[in-house]
Amino acid sequence: MSDKRPIGVFDSGLGGLTVVKELKKVLPQETIVYFGDTGRVPYGNKSREIIRRYALQDERLLLSNGVKLIIAACGTVSSVAKDTESELPVPFVEVVSHAALAATKATKNKKIGVIGTAATIKSRAHRNYILSHMPDAEVYENSCPLFVPLVEEGITSVGDTMAVEAAKRYLEPIIKEGIDTLILGCTHYPVLSEVIRKICGDGVTLINMGEATAAYVKEFMTENDMLSQERTAPDRYLVSDKSESFSEMARTLLGSDDIEAETVDIEKI
Repeated sequence: MSDKRPIGVFDSGLGGLTVVKELKKVLPQETIVYFGDTGRVPYGNKSREIIRRYALQDERLLLSNGVKLIIAACGTVSSVAKDTESELPVPFVEVVSHAALAATKATKNKKIGVIGTAATIKSRAHRNYILSHMPDAEVYENSCPLFVPLVEEGITSVGDTMAVEAAKRYLEPIIKEGIDTLILGCTHYPVLSEVIRKICGDGVTLINMGEATAAYVKEFMTENDMLSQERTAPDRYLVSDKSESFSEMARTLLGSDDIEAETVDIEKI
């Protein structure tokens, strides 16, 4: 049986497009409805109560578009507001556990680094999941408060001094501990992967939450007979504030010139 309903994906801004990119690789026949909360980005410096309220609004918006599954393509929501899944009538997928599990499989010396927003690091969600699967692992964490604004502003290349200097500041304390694996604990961060790779070097494996999550979603939907056999509608990209940088990044990441974001009033959802 074919389930033609779309997959819903949400994030605080454009970072979740890195998850969409990976979903489209492994599930090209699926339609996606994406919401980027560009009017309230970033989530990572806000209180748990506000993050949870935003997540519920984002989820209701996706449900109003008839989605069959919701992906919180946001490390912050996945870390501190995962409990919102109990209020949903459709399956909910977070991005933390899949990345943490991938890190335990990738590490050789059991020294794993985690970078994320302040709220994500404070939650210790990645650390707790890693240690539940690899109790003798050493986990080193650091928050990177400038990374999301840099990505949202398009300052992401190795030629951008601001991005490189921020990466040095955040990554060098972790690198000194001898990590061989680093979880990019925010879906914005893969956009900075060239900069992060430059600072970390080739000896550190970077874990992209989008890749790990997309692989899990494909497996889950296959096992639960939720796959669509063919695309029946175009993808939709919704934002809470019209942003040219969002459309530009979407076109670049997803390799399409046809992407146009639609603005919605999230406060009325």
